[in-house]
Amino acid sequence: MKFDTASLTQLSIHHVGNKGLEQKLTLSENPVSPGDGLIERLEKFFLTKFAQAHERFKFTHASSLQFNEVYSYAENIFADKENFHENSRNIARHLFESSSHPKIKPGELYVCHFINCEIEERVVEAVGIFKTEVKSGYFDVQRKNRDFAISYLEGIDSNKFDKGCIIFNTRPDEGFIVAIIDNQNRGEEAQYWRANFLGLTQISNEFHQTNHLLNMTKEFISERMTEEFEVENTDQIVLLNRSVEYFNKHETFDKEEFETEVFGQPDLIESFRNFDGEYRQNYDIELEDSFDISPQAVKKQSRVFKSVLKLDKNFHVYIHGNKDMIEKGVDEDGRKYYKLYFEEEEV
Repeated sequence: MKFDTASLTQLSIHHVGNKGLEQKLTLSENPVSPGDGLIERLEKFFLTKFAQAHERFKFTHASSLQFNEVYSYAENIFADKENFHENSRNIARHLFESSSHPKIKPGELYVCHFINCEIEERVVEAVGIFKTEVKSGYFDVQRKNRDFAISYLEGIDSNKFDKGCIIFNTRPDEGFIVAIIDNQNRGEEAQYWRANFLGLTQISNEFHQTNHLLNMTKEFISERMTEEFEVENTDQIVLLNRSVEYFNKHETFDKEEFETEVFGQPDLIESFRNFDGEYRQNYDIELEDSFDISPQAVKKQSRVFKSVLKLDKNFHVYIHGNKDMIEKGVDEDGRKYYKLYFEEEEV
């Protein structure tokens, strides 16, 4: 998705409290009319982070899409811009009804209408929904006559919001295409934005497929293998490195090729396939046996693939390749050791 030519055309702001804590919902009477200079800053504030959001979602509902509230309000906005503000008020009401978990923070809700947003090589309009929850403090210095005065104020960080989604006006019959960001996505309360409020399900694209295959592989190597096989920590690290290496050097994923290159041994491959079936069932997802690899998903997952062997609090050994160059043993006094072989030393 690209926003190089996107423009903010309408903006409404409301304040949504936590209904479960008996806080208030405060709805504005009219939309906001920011000046030209402020509009550019707001466009950057709302849209910049989404340039790196590669996951795609769509609205869903067990009975009918029309019963998904946010889908219906977005559809109304796309159909009739004159009712934008009233639909923004309805979105705020729905968020308030969805905000009952005691850890959900109150905050400002921004509903926006954008034009000239690019997705899937199409230029479309979009509805943005954003929420700010965390205030930042700053010192305000003002000159008064020949002196200066200083005061402490609290406001919204102009570089980030806490939660956001952009609804692109494409594929309406399938639930639109939606991108989301949640910077406060820890704990049970995290589900309220994506599931309770928006009612989204993930679209299966190359990012989704790559992300899940890497996550499944990591869980298998880190958890299941140790239950079924005698595995050294160095063996796990080597397999994790080999998994990421496969995704880095191939443009297309092939399941049988992956299993052979990474695991090799028939008993490991069989165990991985069994775990694969359980993973799909637990996460209620469908994974293809062949798909184009997403470099963005590989980059994201590579950060959590550990290649570090931690020895007490004294040493960290980074293992990047040949396991035969490291040897584990126990000396006569019962002290454990690793012996490292190398050809060149660099400082």
